[in-house]
Amino acid sequence: MTFRSAPTGSASAAPAPQPAEGRVRQVRAALVELFPSRPEPAPGRAYAARPAGQALYVAVQVAAVLAGTIVLLLRIANVPAWDTLYAEDQGVYLFDALAHPWHLLVPYGGYEEFVPRLIGQLISYLPLVSVAVPFTLAGAGTAALCALFIYHAMNGWIASPWLRVVVAAALILLPLAPIEIADSTVGSPWYVLTALFFALLWRPKSWVGMTAAALIAFVAGSSEILVFIYAPLVLLRVIALPRWREQAVTLGWLAGLLVQVPVVLESYAQHTQRIAGLAKPYRAAGFYFHNVALRAFGWRVSQRLVEIVGLNGATAIVCAILVAGFGLALVTGSRQVRVFVAVALIMGFVQTFCAVTLSPYVIHQLYRYDFEGGSRYATMPIMAMTAAAVVAVDAFLRRQAVGTGPVPLIRQSARVVAVVVALACVLGLGWLSDFRYGTEHSFWGYWRPHAERMLRVCDRSTTGEITTWTWYRGRITIPCSHLRR
Repeated sequence: MTFRSAPTGSASAAPAPQPAEGRVRQVRAALVELFPSRPEPAPGRAYAARPAGQALYVAVQVAAVLAGTIVLLLRIANVPAWDTLYAEDQGVYLFDALAHPWHLLVPYGGYEEFVPRLIGQLISYLPLVSVAVPFTLAGAGTAALCALFIYHAMNGWIASPWLRVVVAAALILLPLAPIEIADSTVGSPWYVLTALFFALLWRPKSWVGMTAAALIAFVAGSSEILVFIYAPLVLLRVIALPRWREQAVTLGWLAGLLVQVPVVLESYAQHTQRIAGLAKPYRAAGFYFHNVALRAFGWRVSQRLVEIVGLNGATAIVCAILVAGFGLALVTGSRQVRVFVAVALIMGFVQTFCAVTLSPYVIHQLYRYDFEGGSRYATMPIMAMTAAAVVAVDAFLRRQAVGTGPVPLIRQSARVVAVVVALACVLGLGWLSDFRYGTEHSFWGYWRPHAERMLRVCDRSTTGEITTWTWYRGRITIPCSHLRR
């Protein structure tokens, strides 16, 4: 047997891939499952022949954001959300902006909250009696924009536009939101942090999508220290998608950390770091099951269940339902479904575990009918569970549409209807029962009378300053010239 050498420059002369290179390609091919891509519909596709197609497409997006904002504003009972200035919106972002204008890179709680501070600084130039409205609108508007972003970011995972609307609506109608994060600037980073999870799994094709993903990542990174938990997803994205155009969200994440890290280091230099003590692992895990998993189907539903069978009994029942549902998705779902369900559940648990470990005080906060300590930590995990359920349902509906085996049409249609109805009942239970209820937002009362008192004190001040009290840091002195009328 003779061998002939291939001519120079022929395809057969190319060197065979080295074993290491082959393994890298295999790893990348497997990781790409985490970042599926579908062709994005062209803006105004249904109206492509009309000159107003693009304008209509943009108008629909704007209308969706406005509708989401209005819905969120209606979710706070007792004192209207736009009439009260909640928590740090008053005592940190507004008062700090008035006392020390444009001191934005300042640690609070051991880390930087850049975007809320920037919003507070801009609002501080408005008349003092009116600042509650823009603070509230900033919080509700941020949440609505994040919901719109999630709708687009789920394009690679959910084929049905209507099911993507369901996931986006889940953020607006999140049962626990009124307790802490709804309609407040201080709560807005938790919406953005949730949107970042979806941004890291998205592969936008347009420059608008890439810019939005980068902006989401920057806002989250510069405003919430928990953004570090996404480091593994960022690394996996860099390995699986080595092209620069796929890394807009990565660059935004890094830019946010460039703002965040120096402030965290400054907090250590000032001995005001966040980590004063760590929660025991079993306590952090218990928090996840009692304060996140138990609340997955709704705040009032879980309260009622606790009244009937106790905290541990209610938790066991809800967790059994979740295990059965997601277990079925993992066993019967496609590879893509299994990947998303696994990543969503793992990242949700990791975020809660890390947050509670670093902030153990939330474990000991007294439970009340209108408040639960650390409810903000449930935002991303519950949204991840919701998205995982919808991804599984979407995959099931697509399989049924194609047809799998000799299933009669009537039986097949009945299965589809049953699955859709079950999804609507599960999600709607919490959405309807928890749409509007009273929370500790009411504790802060109406802002306008407080602002008017501050202005009257300034009128009588002989020093040109006013000293007011905030329960976050005691007294703070504000120049009267900084209070706009």
